[in-house]
Amino acid sequence: MRLALIGLSIFLTGGCATIAPRNVLPQASAAQIELEGFHNIRFWGDAPARDIQAIMMEDAPRAEMRSLSGAEKHSPVSNLLAISGGAEDGAFGAGLLVGWSDAGTRPVFDLVTGVSSGALIAPFAFLGRERDGQLREIFTKYGRQDIFTYNVPGLLKGSALADDAPLARLIEKYVDDAFLQEIANERIRGRILLIGTTNLDTQRPVMWDMGRIAMSHNPDAKSLFHRILLASATLPGVFPPVRIQVRVGGQNYDELHVDGGVTRQVFIAPSIFSFTFHDQKSARPAAKPRLFVIKNGKIDPEWQSVDENVLSITQRSISTLIKNQGIGDLYRIYSVTRRDGIDFNLASIPPDFKDTSDEPFDQKYMVALFERGYDLASHNYSWVKAPPGMESATQVHNAQN
Repeated sequence: MRLALIGLSIFLTGGCATIAPRNVLPQASAAQIELEGFHNIRFWGDAPARDIQAIMMEDAPRAEMRSLSGAEKHSPVSNLLAISGGAEDGAFGAGLLVGWSDAGTRPVFDLVTGVSSGALIAPFAFLGRERDGQLREIFTKYGRQDIFTYNVPGLLKGSALADDAPLARLIEKYVDDAFLQEIANERIRGRILLIGTTNLDTQRPVMWDMGRIAMSHNPDAKSLFHRILLASATLPGVFPPVRIQVRVGGQNYDELHVDGGVTRQVFIAPSIFSFTFHDQKSARPAAKPRLFVIKNGKIDPEWQSVDENVLSITQRSISTLIKNQGIGDLYRIYSVTRRDGIDFNLASIPPDFKDTSDEPFDQKYMVALFERGYDLASHNYSWVKAPPGMESATQVHNAQN
């Protein structure tokens, strides 16, 4: 959010930009979702997703075999994890996950989703506590200069406010061949990792099945994996958008992808999707799933004195809009869990956390926030059972039933 407001400030105080030439996918082909050399690796987040639902059903027997084989102690309950964006506030979610591991109660997740900074956390959460050391390192050992450098002269020539090449190098450092193979192995066993981006040309959310990319054996798989993580964390106007190359009708085109939080700050599945699965052999409902949502931000209103000028009013309005969009996404998810009988659990930065940052990705701030998340999770954290404003309604509903 801080980066968005910095970009807005520069826009309001001046600056010109030109559009770099692109070979844009024509509107008639914009619904194209398959990428050449890959199969079923992505789908629209705002449309029915029969493909991914069929894939999950196909994977169910493999997940059952994994449990029955005794290769690992896997809960009979399906565990789902959704991690929101939040820029430097992602340190909260990282700390929460590591503390949860050390408490000995963190489950193996059958489905993990991530957006923006949550997209950078999600692959490590997906691989389990063996990657906790790296997760801690990423959110406590690096600062702003390790994520981006300011590029004001570049802005005036038509590029973005900041250069995110340092972040791209960090992604390449941690997501190596061995990392990708681990992701592929887990996907083969039936577990799913989804990352969200926003296709700016179509104004639509895109969800990427990262495990299918990793297991594709395509020579471009690692590069695409890196670019999706970078795109999901790319705040438009601040970081350069990421071009995804597509081939349609024998011609090469590009799509423009940015921060998944532009369309969904947190998600568990496409908008039109059901988690109501049945055992095909017995026709009995599957065990009740548990969903854990990590909101990397505060969801409570925060008082602030606003100066009566254009910049202050606009900044405060944008920050309020972003916060409430995120709360709206929580309502969307909560309605799905109520419909499909999923146990809803929410974590967010507590309102009594008062540390402030001096700049985006302030290392001192991130360490403090990581430690707060760690402390909460390692001491039997009480997950919230409904989004803000819904707790009392939920209690009344439960009492009536």
